Amino acid sequence: MYGSFMDAMVEAIEQSRTIMICMSEQYQRSNCCRAETQYAFQKQLNIVPILLQKHYKPDGWLAFLIGSLLYVDFTKHEYFKALDMLMKEFKMTDMRNKISTKSIQPKLNNVELLNVSSCLIQSLSQPITFPEHVQDWTDMHVQRWLSENNLPQMARILLGMDGLSLIYFSECMIKNEPQLILSLLQQDSFRRINENVSLIEVSHFPNLIERKNHSYVCINQTIQKSTE
Repeated sequence: MYGSFMDAMVEAIEQSRTIMICMSEQYQRSNCCRAETQYAFQKQLNIVPILLQKHYKPDGWLAFLIGSLLYVDFTKHEYFKALDMLMKEFKMTDMRNKISTKSIQPKLNNVELLNVSSCLIQSLSQPITFPEHVQDWTDMHVQRWLSENNLPQMARILLGMDGLSLIYFSECMIKNEPQLILSLLQQDSFRRINENVSLIEVSHFPNLIERKNHSYVCINQTIQKSTE
């Protein structure tokens, strides 16, 4: 019976992209829950924690696995408010999955990062013409734009992202809570380049995108006036 249960748990995890863990003392003491969470962590699934026990603070293996993840406290907020926060968290997780799917870039080891960096340095030293619309940018245009605007870490985190993905990413940053965005970027930064995310670069990124869009609008308005 135990074997069948474990097999079912493994199968469920392998067919999932996100798991929700309900943190409490009982959950932390359960060997099955521990095995489930550790396996999900090993498979690099998205983990969404919620707190169900008042005054409980995770420690030990559970604190290590959830790290700096944001969690929804059902003991602190009213049920429907907490549920709404949980739904937003799932929505953001789904958005991040879509962005990762578009960029299709696995975590790189040190040798691969060195090779990629060498290629980038070589390509960035060559002249490049940017298409008028951001959505027409290739991944190399995105890398050049990030590098020219002094966002070297963002360039590595967003490696493989083209113009359409960049637009989608910037919309996610604008429409959602900054704390949630920062937490998700922190996870991606650790997973892809094994570094803490730079708050300075993250704070500059939305303004640069906004200036880019504003510049495009101004150019179009000038062209329209000159043709009237």
